[in-house]
Amino acid sequence: MTTATRQEVLGLYRRIFRLVRKWQAASGQMEDTIKEKQYILNEARTLFQKNKNVSVQPLTDTDLIKQHIDECTARIEIGLHYQIPYPRPIHLPPMGLTPLRGRGLRSQEKLRKLSKPVYLKSHDEIS
Repeated sequence: MTTATRQEVLGLYRRIFRLVRKWQAASGQMEDTIKEKQYILNEARTLFQKNKNVSVQPLTDTDLIKQHIDECTARIEIGLHYQIPYPRPIHLPPMGLTPLRGRGLRSQEKLRKLSKPVYLKSHDEIS
């Protein structure tokens, strides 16, 4: 991991902690605010710990590191915009994607995985 990338990752981590200090639940209730703050902290710690070892792999994984940085940035911006800390779900009907020449369920699963937004890439991995 380059020094610039390391600084960017640490900056995102600090940004999350600053966000938690100022976070207010949309409902305005104190117990909701506490739950949401705790969720943000736990989610950040879990994902940063899980992705900590990405930098240990060969330097060819700079694209993977960039994807994780983009995911973190997207989740922060979406959380701030919609005032919810939880990732927004995607709603795709089963078998709703166009199959590739009738290959069936396996191609549907592949298309579904490819159509997942950047902010949900690691959500199912830890859930």
